[in-house]
Amino acid sequence: MPKKIPTKLEKHGHVRVDDYYWLRERENPEVIKYLNDENEHAAKEMAHTGDFEEKLFEEIKGRFKQTDMSVPYKRDDYYYYTRYEHGKEYPIYARKRGSLDQAEEIMLDGNALAEGHEFFSIGGSAVSSGQDLLAYAIDTQGRRIHTAYLKNLVTGAMLPDVLSNVAENLVWANDNRTLFYAKQDETTLRQYQIYRHVIGADPAEDQLVYQEDDETFVAYILKTKSRKFLMIVSAHTISQEYRYIEADQPSGEFRIFLPREREHEYHMDHFQDRFIIRTNFQAKNFRLMWTPIDEPAREHWPGDHPAPGRRLRRRFRGFSRSSGVGGARARADPDSHHSLVGKRGPPS
Repeated sequence: MPKKIPTKLEKHGHVRVDDYYWLRERENPEVIKYLNDENEHAAKEMAHTGDFEEKLFEEIKGRFKQTDMSVPYKRDDYYYYTRYEHGKEYPIYARKRGSLDQAEEIMLDGNALAEGHEFFSIGGSAVSSGQDLLAYAIDTQGRRIHTAYLKNLVTGAMLPDVLSNVAENLVWANDNRTLFYAKQDETTLRQYQIYRHVIGADPAEDQLVYQEDDETFVAYILKTKSRKFLMIVSAHTISQEYRYIEADQPSGEFRIFLPREREHEYHMDHFQDRFIIRTNFQAKNFRLMWTPIDEPAREHWPGDHPAPGRRLRRRFRGFSRSSGVGGARARADPDSHHSLVGKRGPPS
């Protein structure tokens, strides 16, 4: 058993004593020794199961298709997908131009990148708007702390830009040279900062565009499905807050869509001349509403598409014409010939 070092912790007027708080000190030689001792003890106690563990592992592995491949998706003139090769552990990110019958272009080979690392994981990746640049984040520690690299997909050359100690959240602006990324708190790993990097600039000079100071919220950035807007989301279990700028103007200032309110959950996307909002405002199971881009205030949300009965409205997608997809429910927009589609979930 580890030694006890009582530490008093006070939060919200409540005091508790943690005898093992000192084990948080990752670089403390005593902590490292304790962990090594525990690992050695576990290995000794479980040594007799070694052959069975190997047999069980091979049986489980045999149930997976080792040459699996994702369903390709089309973005402009390219089809993108990931695939695995027999006997290899990591995905290969690839694409084909124009048709799936064309020659494959390997963007990223996780197996080659993993060589020499005891632990390896590919986090987020993002192809630029011009489809000639790839940003990707890798973790070689196992703590979800990544290093992001940029690759020229035309020449295969790596750019000198390297972003250290970042999260896997990477999003390109539409100018094909500005990359937004998130950073975490070094201790808690809470994702709370959004930075802006311009290709060729010193990463140490990257601009902090948003910081979430409320420790109960996390922050991340995304691009709308229309690719017209970039959105910073501050997310809490029972509350969200969105900020947005046009993706064509990445140096602009992010504007708040609707300030956060406790127990008001909303998610939004852009569709043509409006924002579509999935909200639980006066709707326990959520409803769909929409508002003009230049009038985000709630009094301008004229749409109202409540969840049917006791169904939970979970997600939505805008389409260019009325359509029903799988278990989706479609309703025509009264102001146009377009539809709002809301995914229907299980009864609440």
